[in-house]
Amino acid sequence: MTTALFSIAGAVAVAAAVVVVTTRRIVHAALWLVVALGAVAGCFGALHAEFVALVQILVYVGAIVVLVLFALMLTKAPTNPLPALTTRRSPFAALVSAVLFLILGAGVVLAFGNEKIKPVPAGSADAIGASVFRVWVLPFEILSVLLLAALIGAIVLSQRSGKLSELDEKVSSSGKGDD
Repeated sequence: MTTALFSIAGAVAVAAAVVVVTTRRIVHAALWLVVALGAVAGCFGALHAEFVALVQILVYVGAIVVLVLFALMLTKAPTNPLPALTTRRSPFAALVSAVLFLILGAGVVLAFGNEKIKPVPAGSADAIGASVFRVWVLPFEILSVLLLAALIGAIVLSQRSGKLSELDEKVSSSGKGDD
C-alpha cells in the first residue's frame, strides 16, 4: 500500500512539475507549483513521515508559493502569455531533459533495483527540533534574510516603477521635465 501511494503521489508531482515549466502563464505556473509541492508532501505522508509532510505544506506550499504570488502582484509582472519569451530551442530543451530523465531513471533503477519502500520508524518531534535549532539554525537564518531582502527589493521596485511612470506623464504632458 505504501508503494502504491508513494507512486501515485510521485506521478502527480512529476506531472504537475511538467505543467509548471510548460505553461505560458506565470500565475498558472505558481498554482501548479502548489500541486507539485503538495504531491511531494503526499510522498512524505506515504512514507509515514507526517512531520516532514506538514513542514513541506507549511513552508513550501504555504510560504514560498505565497511569496512568489505576492512578488508577482507587487512588481506588476505581466500575467498574460508572452510569446516573445518562447524560443525555437524548446524541442532541443525537451530532448535534453528527456535524455537526463532516462539517465537518472536508469541510475535509480540500477542503484535500488527491486527494493521495496519501507516506512520510516516513528521519530520524535523533540529530536527533529533539536537538530533544526542546533545544526540547521544558521542556514535557516540566512534563508530568512535572503527572503526578506527579496521582499524589500520587490517593494522598492514596485514603488520606483510607479514614480518613473509619474515622471514620464509629467514629461509627456509639459513637453519638458521639471528641474
